[in-house]
Amino acid sequence: MTLIPEFLYGIIGHPLGHSLSPLLHNTAFQATGHPGVMLRWPVPPEGVADFMRTVRLLHVRGCCVTIPHKLAILPWLDEVSERVRAVGACNTLYWKDGALCGENTDVIGFMRPLEGRCLPSSALVLGAGGAARAVVAGLKMLGVADVAVSARRREALLTFCGDCGARPVPWEARGGEHAGLVVNTTPAGMRGAHQEETAYETAWFASRPAGIAYDVVYTPLETRFLREARACGWEGVDGLQMFLGQADCQFFLWTGKHLPEAAATAVRQALGV
Repeated sequence: MTLIPEFLYGIIGHPLGHSLSPLLHNTAFQATGHPGVMLRWPVPPEGVADFMRTVRLLHVRGCCVTIPHKLAILPWLDEVSERVRAVGACNTLYWKDGALCGENTDVIGFMRPLEGRCLPSSALVLGAGGAARAVVAGLKMLGVADVAVSARRREALLTFCGDCGARPVPWEARGGEHAGLVVNTTPAGMRGAHQEETAYETAWFASRPAGIAYDVVYTPLETRFLREARACGWEGVDGLQMFLGQADCQFFLWTGKHLPEAAATAVRQALGV
C-alpha cells in the first residue's frame, strides 16, 4: 500500500544549492494542473543506497539526478534506456509498469543549441563525469569527428575514453588542443565555492581562431569560462538551453506534457535574464 499520495518528486545531488530544477518543475506542475511537488534531497555519495531504498518505499514518482550520482544510481534501477546504456549515466528516474527506470535526457538537452549549425570537426570536453558522457554522445550524434576529453584524474580519464570512444588528453596538456568547440562540464564557474574558477585559461582562447565555447553550467548564466571566451571573440553558449531542453524531456516522461512557457520564464527571472 502506498503510504503517501503519488505526487512526490525530487532532485538528488551533492551539493544542491545551485539547482533551479525545483523552481522549474514546481512552476510547471502548477501551470499544467499536475498534482506534483519537487523537493531537494542533498545526498552525499555514501547515502545513495539508502536513498534508492527510500525512493521505492515512498514510491517517489520521479527524480532528477545530478552531480555526483549519475553513475552511482545505475545498479539500483530495474531498467535503463538505450541512451543510458550508450552514455553510461542516468539523470532521470521514472516509473513504467511498476519498474523503476532510468533515462538520460542530458544528451537531447545538450544537442538542442547546436542542431542545425555548421560545427567544427574537433571538440574538447573538459571533465569526465556523467554530464561529460552525455556531451560526448551528443557530439558524436552531431557528427563531430574528433572528440577529445581532458580530466584531472588520469585513470578515470582513460577509463572514460575507453568507454566512450573519445581521445584522452592529459589535464596539463589541454591548452595545446586546437579544438573549434570547447565544452566545460566541470563544476568550475558554478555559483558558490567554484564561481571564480575556470577550467580553461584566457590565453588559450586568445591564441587560436575563434570557435564555440559551451558551458553546461547555468548558475550563473555567464561563467568566467564564457566571459573570457567571449572577450577573445569566441561564441558563447550557456547552459540554460541545455537545462531547459533536458527538463522538458523529464517533465514529459513524468506527466505526458511538455514544459509550459511559465516554467522557463520563472527560471529566466531567477537568473535575471
